[in-house]
Amino acid sequence: MTEGRIPVGRPARMDVAEHLLTTRFRKTIWGPFLAAVSRYRMAQPGDRIAACLSGGKDSLLMAKCLQMLQKYSEVPFEVTYLSMDPGYGAQRLEQARAAWLALGLAPEVFETDVYSVVDTVRNSPCHVCAAMRRGHLYKQAQERGCNKIALGHHRDDAAETILLSILYGGQFKAMMPRLKSENYAGMQLIRPLYFVREKAVKAWLDACGVTAITCACRVTQSARGGKRAEIKALIAQLERAHPDVVDNIIASSQRVGLDTVLSYVGPSADPGERSAMDTLLYPEGTAGARNQVDRMF
Repeated sequence: MTEGRIPVGRPARMDVAEHLLTTRFRKTIWGPFLAAVSRYRMAQPGDRIAACLSGGKDSLLMAKCLQMLQKYSEVPFEVTYLSMDPGYGAQRLEQARAAWLALGLAPEVFETDVYSVVDTVRNSPCHVCAAMRRGHLYKQAQERGCNKIALGHHRDDAAETILLSILYGGQFKAMMPRLKSENYAGMQLIRPLYFVREKAVKAWLDACGVTAITCACRVTQSARGGKRAEIKALIAQLERAHPDVVDNIIASSQRVGLDTVLSYVGPSADPGERSAMDTLLYPEGTAGARNQVDRMF
C-alpha cells in the first residue's frame, strides 16, 4: 500500500446520505475529501480523531465523511464525535440533534459559556469566539484520548481567510489543512473538506433532506453578517467573471515569490543590509529606521 493513501472498499449496504456521497456527489465531495485526507495524511494508522460537530452544514458533512472512511477504509483509526454547546438554547440544540439523528450521527455534547463571554467582547469577537471554541475542543478531545480534532472548514473558507487576512488584517495568512497545536502537546487540527466547495456541501444536505442550524452569534445574525460575509460576496462577484478565482486565491499561498515579498530576508542575506523599504516593515526598529520613514514621507 502506498504510504499516505487511503484505500476504500465498496460498501455492501449504504444509507441514503452515504449513497449520495458515493454516486451523485462522488466527484464534488467524496473524491475531493479522500484526496485531502490522503495528500495531507489526515488519517493515519492508530489515530483517534475527534470529529467536531456544531450542527452546521459543514461539520455535518465532515463527520459523515469520516464515519464512512472509518467504516470502509483499510487504515485502522478511530473517530470520536463531539459537539460543543456554546450556549445555543434548548430549541437550537434540539434542531442540531434532529440533523445528527437524520445522518446517523450521535456526538457527545458538552456545555460551555462561549456565547456569554463573547457577548462582552467589543473588538474582534469572532477571533475570540474561534479561539475559545478551539481551546475547548482540544481539551475535550485530549481528555478522551484523541490526537486530532477535525473541523468542517471547506475550500471557500480557506479562500476567504486569505483575503480577510490581506484586506482587514494587513498580513498574508492561509488556513492550513493540517497543523500542530501550540498549546496541547501531541494534538493536531485537520480540515478534511479542504478540497470541497461550499456549494457542494449545500447541495448534498438538500439532497439528504436535512436542515442544519446556522451560527447564532450576534455578528453573523446582524444585518451585514460581519467581514466574512463581505468577503464571501466579493468572491462570488469575482467568480462570476473568473470561475477559477477561489483556486487561484488558495494557490497564491503555495506560490509565494519570496524575492518580491517586502519583509522577506533570504537565508544568505546580511540583516545589516536591509533596504529602506525593509525597515519600514519593522516599526519596533531603531531610531534610524524611524528617521528614514520621516525622510521618505
